[in-house]
Amino acid sequence: MVIDSLNGYQAAMPEEDWLLLHIHELLQYLNRRGAATFMTVAQHGLVGDMRAPVDFTYLADTVILLRYFEARGRVRRAISVIKKRTGHHESTIREYRIDAGGLSLGDPLEEFQGVLSGVPQYAGERAPLLADESP
Repeated sequence: MVIDSLNGYQAAMPEEDWLLLHIHELLQYLNRRGAATFMTVAQHGLVGDMRAPVDFTYLADTVILLRYFEARGRVRRAISVIKKRTGHHESTIREYRIDAGGLSLGDPLEEFQGVLSGVPQYAGERAPLLADESP
């Protein structure tokens, strides 16, 4: 089941306490039925300080953060696993791209700091960014 997005739920149910209870009950019901549930939430702001309208991360087994950042005069996208309830997960931040060729993942962005803030600073010798696309 995909819930895209939780922002719509919030708009329909502005009382945050009831919204959290409703989502919690829905996830428990789906879990008992053996369903995998994916939820998205849009955050306010594209770069810099971003805030989610309500925090659902405690309900999730895994939280994946997709983030825009700027580098080399282009808007780029980063992916990172913020939380995984069971097992090991990769803690690196990687650039990703989705295009006609599918999904591409870059090397870990070890030469940058501040990628998740949306305002990275280059701190290395070799930028491990994906090759720029042709215009």
